[in-house]
Amino acid sequence: MTRPDYVVSDLHLGAVPVEKERAFAAFLDHVGTHARSLLINGDLFDFWFEYGEVVPGRHFRILARLAELVDAGIPVTYIGGNHDAWGGKFLRDTVGIRFHNGLLRTELGGRNALIAHGDGLGTGDLRYRTLKAFVRNPAIIGLFRLIPPQIGMRIARGASRTEHRTDTAKTSGRAQFLRDWGLGQLATDPALSFVICGHSHLPDLAQAEPGRWYLNAGDWIHHDSYIVIPPDSAPQFYRWTNGPAPLQIA
Repeated sequence: MTRPDYVVSDLHLGAVPVEKERAFAAFLDHVGTHARSLLINGDLFDFWFEYGEVVPGRHFRILARLAELVDAGIPVTYIGGNHDAWGGKFLRDTVGIRFHNGLLRTELGGRNALIAHGDGLGTGDLRYRTLKAFVRNPAIIGLFRLIPPQIGMRIARGASRTEHRTDTAKTSGRAQFLRDWGLGQLATDPALSFVICGHSHLPDLAQAEPGRWYLNAGDWIHHDSYIVIPPDSAPQFYRWTNGPAPLQIA
């Protein structure tokens, strides 16, 4: 194993300018040349829902590139986020992605990793946790599937606040909560080398002890950031600006 694993999260395609989607397509071409695997840690799309064989078509270029990665032998793992937890048969069977909801234990850079998008973790925010359980209930999903796709997508766009999102004290508080949660997981499970979250939209790195890290890949709304995890060495942060550029994490 010589190639590194790549981690990216929170692109919110569909709620960002088309230039972001084009840049991400170029990034995927780069992944195809340089990566061993790709982990998408939630919210690739601002909304994703599969109505049987009917799926949102506006992102076909990204979906085709992801399928090309899989066909080339580069596994793509996709963690459902709070905007795109309703992935299913199309992503798995047609695109070839390993789609997963909830916590995932896996291996990155030859070491054990725990992956979580980050929404609804811990015991706080009961209101959100209740909403999350509601919208992911199979019966509610089945009822939503009965709504005509154009209307369902219009409802989702109306509910999203991504286009108006900025870095705020609330964002910083969420980032600190996720860091504390991740460091807690590392403290209780010595087998882990990495705990990786998304959701906060802020790139973050905290070393619990030598060789063990909490990581957050940030977003592509403001930061265009991602993580590269080489085999048996420290994770590296980059920003995509027509190519990879090192990103310093404060």
